[in-house]
Amino acid sequence: MEIEQAAKALKELGHPTRLSLFKELVKAGSGGLPVGDIQGKLGIPNSTLSHHISKLITVNLIQQKRDGRTLFCIPQYESLSELIVFLQDECCLGDNANCKVEDGEDPVKVGGCASTSLSRSTL
Repeated sequence: MEIEQAAKALKELGHPTRLSLFKELVKAGSGGLPVGDIQGKLGIPNSTLSHHISKLITVNLIQQKRDGRTLFCIPQYESLSELIVFLQDECCLGDNANCKVEDGEDPVKVGGCASTSLSRSTL
């Protein structure tokens, strides 16, 4: 992920309503949620919700899929993973004294703030 792409995604997630929307979708799982359910959970008007959804679509954090008359918003976990890896990519590289990473280990996979199973090599 390039820095410009990460900055755009973080900018869109920086709005409280969009962050709440995205968190609801992530909690819902890979099937996503119908737009009507999202509106009910967030308690915002349709036009406002549409605006926030379109912002998250433009940075590929969600997609929409129609099933009959129901429109679903689906979180894009691959994009979320890429963003997380981008943020953690160089974790601990400048702080060798306090780093829990041994020589040759991937700092994204071990210790401290990088104790996640995500890795640059898996994306």
